[in-house]
Amino acid sequence: MAMDNYNDFKEKILQLIENRELDQLKEQLAQAEEMEILHIFHDLEPEDLVITFRLLDKARALSVFEELDLDLQQDLLTYFTEEGAIEYINEMAPDDRVRLLDELPATVAKKLINSLSAEEREATNLLLGYQDETAGRIMTTEFITLRREMTVEQALEKVRKQAADKETVYTLYVTDNARVLEGVLSLKELVCADPAEKIADVMRMRAISVTTDTDQEEAANTMKDMDLMAMPVVDKEGRMVGIITIDDAMDILEEETTEDIFDHAGFVDVKDMESDRSEVLIKGSLWKIWRVRLPFLLITTVVALFAGGIIDMFEDTLSSILVAASFIPLIMGMGGNVGTQSSTVFTRGVVLGHINIKSFFKPFMKEVWVGLSMGIWVGVVAGVFVTVRHGLPMLGVAVGLSLIIVMALAALLGFLVPFALIKFNVDQAAGSAPIITSIKDIVGLLVYFLSVTALMSHY
Repeated sequence: MAMDNYNDFKEKILQLIENRELDQLKEQLAQAEEMEILHIFHDLEPEDLVITFRLLDKARALSVFEELDLDLQQDLLTYFTEEGAIEYINEMAPDDRVRLLDELPATVAKKLINSLSAEEREATNLLLGYQDETAGRIMTTEFITLRREMTVEQALEKVRKQAADKETVYTLYVTDNARVLEGVLSLKELVCADPAEKIADVMRMRAISVTTDTDQEEAANTMKDMDLMAMPVVDKEGRMVGIITIDDAMDILEEETTEDIFDHAGFVDVKDMESDRSEVLIKGSLWKIWRVRLPFLLITTVVALFAGGIIDMFEDTLSSILVAASFIPLIMGMGGNVGTQSSTVFTRGVVLGHINIKSFFKPFMKEVWVGLSMGIWVGVVAGVFVTVRHGLPMLGVAVGLSLIIVMALAALLGFLVPFALIKFNVDQAAGSAPIITSIKDIVGLLVYFLSVTALMSHY
């Protein structure tokens, strides 16, 4: 999908939604590719998302619903009528249904399970009965099995009849009457075989499988290493009970990689905490947002007033050397820039696993040195400029020295403050910048005015 084409499609859809031209919107959605619809759904407000979703025909709506992120699935469910929610839950593949139910409140999940058809409830409860993060929990029970005594023609006829109700038909499995896995063959091998041949003569005897209690990451890695589109899951007696499909395996590898990154970084629960906090700050009520963000801003306000008091304390210095006031924004601004850079480096380092809590001191000291070295470069340049421009060498020294100290301090705080906030379970996204700014401003002003007073007392 070309970006230009998608942007045109997005603009057209948003315009139709805004004008409530629902007939044209339905027509556009019917002509669109499923991937385009999935992309546009991520850009819609919840109310518009529901309107757009309900304009899809039932088959496409279900297909799109299964591919949506869990957050969007939950958003849609909250806007459905109870009958609508039950309808989509009932039509979902068992493994996708279980993953969604795991994320819903227990009372809601229980109510939805009880509303399922007997067959779907049995399939769902089967998967829910397995331990979390095992192959049994992520497998689907929708697959096609063949018998070795079947002819190829009989097997193809069975595939034609059952294909619409199964999650994948590209890989077919051969079992005996007790459901013990005996072999495997691809749909291509079946189609290319002589119709009169027996399945026993076409199938491959060696079928790579995992048991229901195999760790989900191990199962997904096996599929990736063996380049499998689907892999059978068997119980301890070798009876086939489900399959893991490639899309589920890739989802698991992505989730596990993210968890490993946070675990490696020493913040096992950071991902979940940050996700919850992000949701509050974006989707929460005004009161909840105030409660998180306002205290830090009030602290900053008090500190800013205190900083104004520091300027008042050095009023005589400013009166005698008026030009000194013109460099206050430079010192404050450069400290803020470095603090923002350092806190961003720290946050990204934690997310990507480059900063480990057990070895935090090493990257912390490196960042302090980076801040100090950059401060020296900037301080020298600024000091020379002040000396040449105003003919005041000591003012140049005061400005340069202040920049060195403030930038080194800002780098230190940029790592230390978010680290401390995470350790004390405080929202670092809302708190880091105000705290860094407050400390940096007070110290920066004091250092600057004390330097100017000490070095230029003879002026």
